[in-house]
Amino acid sequence: MKEISISNDIIPIGRFKAGLAKYLQEIQQKKNSLIITQNGKPAGVLISPSEFDELRQIKLFIGSISLGLSDSEKEDVLSTAQLRNELKKTRSGNQS
Repeated sequence: MKEISISNDIIPIGRFKAGLAKYLQEIQQKKNSLIITQNGKPAGVLISPSEFDELRQIKLFIGSISLGLSDSEKEDVLSTAQLRNELKKTRSGNQS
């Protein structure tokens, strides 16, 4: 994610509405984000679809790591033999 340029990437909602097509094209080409303000306060952030996908993947990855660490702390882990057995069951379609 690119750094935010205060002079270019923060705009009031009225200016955003007036140049909507231009701003949508700009974020897709430059891969930058756009902070939209309302009454002088941040009201929303517009990012490109690819930037959104990347952020979502990062969030899912971090969530998986957190879950794994939590399981490890609770000692809710499988031995290598148990894991192999579970994988065999899954692959054979017998998930009992």
